[in-house]
Amino acid sequence: PMGEAPVAELDAVLDGGGWEVGGSFESPPQPTGPIRLGRNVCYVVLAVLFNEEVTHTPHTTPRDPHPWVLEPTDPSPSLQDRVLLVQEAKPECHGKWYLPAGRMEPGESIVAAMRREVKEETGLECEPITLLALEERGPAWIRFAFLARPTGGTLKTLAEADAESLQAAWWAGDPRALPLRAPDILPLLDLAARYRRSPPHPPTLPQELPCALLCLRLLIACTSAAGDLWVLLGTAGPPRLPVVACGTSPSELRGALRLPVLRLLRGCLSPAPPPGPMGLLGLQHRAGGAGGADGICFNVVLSIPPGSPGAEPPEPRSPAFRWWHVEEQSLRGRILQRLHAAVPVRS
Repeated sequence: PMGEAPVAELDAVLDGGGWEVGGSFESPPQPTGPIRLGRNVCYVVLAVLFNEEVTHTPHTTPRDPHPWVLEPTDPSPSLQDRVLLVQEAKPECHGKWYLPAGRMEPGESIVAAMRREVKEETGLECEPITLLALEERGPAWIRFAFLARPTGGTLKTLAEADAESLQAAWWAGDPRALPLRAPDILPLLDLAARYRRSPPHPPTLPQELPCALLCLRLLIACTSAAGDLWVLLGTAGPPRLPVVACGTSPSELRGALRLPVLRLLRGCLSPAPPPGPMGLLGLQHRAGGAGGADGICFNVVLSIPPGSPGAEPPEPRSPAFRWWHVEEQSLRGRILQRLHAAVPVRS
């Protein structure tokens, strides 16, 4: 029956919203203390912006005599195809080009950090459209890649070079023709171009909800060849989607966010099936949380295969978990759709 499942929580998570995390977790490691930027986590923001004819934004390409001046390869490119790039000022990558990006500061929301970095490095104001990807190497390094749109400001020139950047420019050519700080922005540019053509997932932005720890709320689905669908629920208290915490010990800090998911599956299902890729449905963060905590709850979706072809899901080892057979067609359709329509998590 629908009353035996957390339907309201599922509705919120499937819509990219949030839900209170609470203080209990389904598997070790149990949290040892709050998450603090610069101490046991590092968050980075990055933005992809395309020229959208902002009145106060000049569309000229800089031609100052400089070792790496941007020159479009297409003599008549569409202004809306130009991507915003930054020329780096840091000694280790001086003169190279990259997307506007930087570290988030304590007490700052994720979107505010993205706007600040874009403003400091390019001179432009912007607003977010959606997360394009979540990139991570465990708690030690998590990057939020946004697609954003310019809303005003003046493009930074070489005459305004400072410690943040040398200049910014709209680039219409192949970015690989430039001396890039790193090629890791190329897949993000592909994701941004694909999203503009045909969005593969709904617009997804951080939700303002407190979270003291770094954790994942899991929508784990299992489908059979006959079309049946089950969702794994935690049963310690009212049924809910399982929540697992990320460890912050030295051995855990550089492990992928997938590690606590694998740990949960190994501990609660027999045999532990290999999960599919994780997709991000949404995330929850509030700047300046209790005690200055910088935690985030990632709401993720993934699938696992049934125990055998045509069979039901693997049997839980513990009464703290059970499978819920989803029979309501509308909810079933939404879950199946979101298995293939979520923000990619790149580990």
